[in-house]
Amino acid sequence: MIIETQLNDGTPVCIRRVRKDDEQRIKDGIAQLSPQSRYLRFFSGMREAPPQVIRALVTVDGHDHIAWGALRSDLPEVPALGVVHAFREADDPGAAEFSVAVVDAYHGRGLARLLTAVLLLDCQREGLARLSVNILPENRPALTLVRSLGAEGKGFDAGVSQLEIDIAEALSALRAESDVPGLAAVFDQFGASNGL
Repeated sequence: MIIETQLNDGTPVCIRRVRKDDEQRIKDGIAQLSPQSRYLRFFSGMREAPPQVIRALVTVDGHDHIAWGALRSDLPEVPALGVVHAFREADDPGAAEFSVAVVDAYHGRGLARLLTAVLLLDCQREGLARLSVNILPENRPALTLVRSLGAEGKGFDAGVSQLEIDIAEALSALRAESDVPGLAAVFDQFGASNGL
């Protein structure tokens, strides 16, 4: 499934499931992140992700590992703009660990919110009820995003804030955002394709 939508500034994007052959796109996307963005996303100053991390990010089964990526609809040769993941927790099959990354050039344009909406819809369809997320306290944009979705603090460990998102509550919050045209397209297209 490919979801055609737009960013807050009207930039056309398509959001689709991550595939095994996206390995180079993922590597290129990580390389486009600034050192600060890589640190905030991976909690590390690594210059590039190790091969085993890249393999894990593209090994998607749609149930235990759900992942979606965004590309420019009008510039298909441009590397991935952002990606979102949910890794189901082995000891709690109703929960998954959530992460999102957006290349710096697309920060502040609503892409993380669109990717998160698609992921939440897919997670709900796959029987997940909650997402856990670990965020560095200095990552204000990420904290703002998850708090707007109703995330609740669950702890603080080794300098990392631990939060939990109720998927149904987060989807209700996103559906109420009538001022984000790209979100309406996500809900319409995902729902039409999945009977939601």
